Amino acid sequence: MELFLLSNGKLADDAPLLDYAQPQLHTMIAQRRITSALFIPYAIIRGDQQQRAADLSASLGITVRCIQEFSSPPEAVDQAELILVSGGNTWLLNQMLHEKGLIVPIQRAVRERNVPYVGWSAGCNVATPTIRTTNDMPVRSNVVLPALGLFPVQINPHYSDADVSGHRGETRDVRLAEFCAINPAESVIALREGSFLHVSDNRLSYFSVWDDDFKVFRHNQPIQAYHDVSALQPLVPFRCK
Repeated sequence: MELFLLSNGKLADDAPLLDYAQPQLHTMIAQRRITSALFIPYAIIRGDQQQRAADLSASLGITVRCIQEFSSPPEAVDQAELILVSGGNTWLLNQMLHEKGLIVPIQRAVRERNVPYVGWSAGCNVATPTIRTTNDMPVRSNVVLPALGLFPVQINPHYSDADVSGHRGETRDVRLAEFCAINPAESVIALREGSFLHVSDNRLSYFSVWDDDFKVFRHNQPIQAYHDVSALQPLVPFRCK
């Protein structure tokens, strides 16, 4: 199984999509001799989905086609060499994956056929067991459905502990601590911008373009910040490196 779970899609508005993960992605594409990818853009509400596919094609150097171009979305997944799942609204994305009958086909593609999965922001969220740790508003449905469950621990992308002047609402740390209080058996990995988790050959690694830490939230335990992915070994079945 190969997963790239990115906190965000790019570092700046004028940067190429997936810019900070390009070295690892290009290496994977070359090693596997991948020539095309299937793009699942259901999370995008206001952007041009076809243009986003073209941007990904330019960034990755392969042909990228939107899933809407295929008459049967499950069959498109069955034929995919690489699956790309966009950021946007996680609630809409997860609901569409269920409505289009894509949960099981994606799970089988990744787990049984070893098709690489690349998801950023919302696409990262849906790779976990549920979408309960998304930052997004439930614009389409307030029912929390199971997600893909490719990665065994909840992730919070776009994590920030910055002190925002004048903000009087709950901080991200408070919200994630509340999640763990309600779900004491679960943990949350908080990924800052420009960082991602990579699972390959049953090994887990962590990358940050700015050498930032990631945080782990657990019930009744201090919030811990780490640079070393081996800190996740008690939480994941992968070998950490």
